[in-house]
Amino acid sequence: MQNQRGASGSLINYILKCFVLFDLKTDKLTHQDLGQMQMYVNYYTRELMNEGDNLPIGIVLCAEKNDAVVKYTLPEGNNQIFASKYFTYLPTEEELKRELRIDEFHKLEEE
Repeated sequence: MQNQRGASGSLINYILKCFVLFDLKTDKLTHQDLGQMQMYVNYYTRELMNEGDNLPIGIVLCAEKNDAVVKYTLPEGNNQIFASKYFTYLPTEEELKRELRIDEFHKLEEE
């Protein structure tokens, strides 16, 4: 499925026994993107799930992610919809450490 700012699709994960929906956005994440994914997840939950299936999972991949948009758009305790930034290139070791917050992790280990 093609949309104005990226591509969408779905697959079935037989190990998790659930639908996995994904949306690839070519620019920054918006609350509309998360709302659209919520609608997809609701549709799959109500119309396509079979007995014994687990709830669908929605994944939005975007070029730029704003944590505040995710926090205030999705309900507290959300465990079905996820947003993440993707790289269009292989990051350097330093960029990867910064993105994964490795230094903060090591500080926690030392405490």
